[in-house]
Amino acid sequence: MAKLLPTPPPEFDKLPVAEQIDYVQSLWDRIAASPEQVPVPEWHKRVIRERPRKIQPQAGFGKTFVKISNTNCRIVDLTNGTASRRPTSV
Repeated sequence: MAKLLPTPPPEFDKLPVAEQIDYVQSLWDRIAASPEQVPVPEWHKRVIRERPRKIQPQAGFGKTFVKISNTNCRIVDLTNGTASRRPTSV
C-alpha cells in the first residue's frame, strides 16, 4: 500500500501552479544535493546492468552521435569507441 502523503505547507494549495512547481523543484534540488543518500532500488541497478546487453548495433542506425563544441565537431562511433574531429561551421 502506498504511503500517505504529508500535508503540504500552509497556503501551498493557494499558490499558482508555477510557484508550486518551483517549490517542488527546490525540494528535489535539496534532495539531489546529496545523491549518496538517495536509495537506489535493486531493480534499477539490474535494469542498468541489463540494458547494454540488449542493445544490438544495426548497420547505419544508432552508431554515432555528434558532440558540438565551440570550434570542433566530434564524431564518436558507439560500437567501438573511436572518435574523430573535424572543424565545424557552427
